[in-house]
Amino acid sequence: MKVQVEQIRTGGDRNFGYLCADEATGEVFAVDPSNSPKSLVDAAARKGWQLVRAFCTHGHADHTNGNAEFEHLTGIRVLLFGDRDARSGIEVAHGARFPLGEGSILIIHTPGHTPDSICLLAGNALFTGDTLFVGKVGGTWSEADARLEYRSLQERMMVLPPDTNVFPGHDYGTAPVSTIGHEKTTNPFLLQADEESFIDLKNNWPAYKKAHGIS
Repeated sequence: MKVQVEQIRTGGDRNFGYLCADEATGEVFAVDPSNSPKSLVDAAARKGWQLVRAFCTHGHADHTNGNAEFEHLTGIRVLLFGDRDARSGIEVAHGARFPLGEGSILIIHTPGHTPDSICLLAGNALFTGDTLFVGKVGGTWSEADARLEYRSLQERMMVLPPDTNVFPGHDYGTAPVSTIGHEKTTNPFLLQADEESFIDLKNNWPAYKKAHGIS
C-alpha cells in the first residue's frame, strides 16, 4: 500500500497531528488530532480525502484533548489502546489490523512512555507518538517503565525495514521526520549496547545532552 502523509502542527508543546491516506482510494485516518482537530478535518477536505478512522497514540491529555471535538466534527470516534471499534468490531490491540483502502493499519503496542502507548504502521509510514522522537525517545517515570520502553523500541520498532518513515508525536528532534534506519545509526538511545546502558543513559540524559550540545 502506498500512502500519503500530511503532518500538521497542532499547537500545544510542539505537537504533531497526522493524516495518512491510501493513495489508491483516498481513504484516510487521523492520528492524535489534539489541540486543533478542525485543522485535520479541513486538510482532509482540501485534499478530497475521506476520513474513515482516527487513533490516539496514548492517553496523555496533550494527545487526547481534541478527541471530543474531532468526533463532533466527523462522527468518528478516536480510538485508543484497548478500545473496540463499533463498526468493525476490531479491538485496538497489538497485532490488530484495521482496513484502510487497499491496505491496512497495523497496531504495534509499545509500552514504556505509558502503558497504553501504541505506534501505527501503514505502508512505509510509522506514527510513533511519544515512544520515539528524532534523536530521542519518550520520557519514562520509573526504571520498570524504561525497561519496557527499551524492549518496545528494540523488539517491536527496530525490526521494521530501515526505510520505514518515522513520524513522531512532537517536534522535539533535529528534524520533523526520520527513518528507522537513520534512528538506528544516530539516535543515542538506540546506539546503546544493551538494556543496562540504555537505563544509564536515561538516568544521565541531562549531562549527556550538555556534553554533546543537544537541546
